[in-house]
Amino acid sequence: MKIRIQRNSVRFRLSRTDIEKLSSEGYMEEVTPFGPTRFIYAVKKSTDVPGLSAEFGNGKILLHIPASWTDGWADNNVVGHDGNMSFGNNESLKLLIEKDFKCLDNVTDDQSDNYENPAKTC
Repeated sequence: MKIRIQRNSVRFRLSRTDIEKLSSEGYMEEVTPFGPTRFIYAVKKSTDVPGLSAEFGNGKILLHIPASWTDGWADNNVVGHDGNMSFGNNESLKLLIEKDFKCLDNVTDDQSDNYENPAKTC
């Protein structure tokens, strides 16, 4: 699982294995150590949320996704889901969770567990 944070936007990208784990276990997280502290980003299936929502505390970003959205997601054509959390005072947070596709250009990262890129030409 990867995240990208830019201004008021948080984007989660999940490999095939990540999505399968989220679907079956209902929770997954990654940890990045910063010396004595840790930065954690996680996704949790929730039955009580109508759309994507997130919370942040104690060095952890937790993204909640409706449980029904993960059913069959690993194998269907749905790329991802997005949402927007409004906090008033013209502040909001854009949320996106999506399948991680293989890059079209040459990269050194291991992409063997990523989805085939739909923009790939044969």
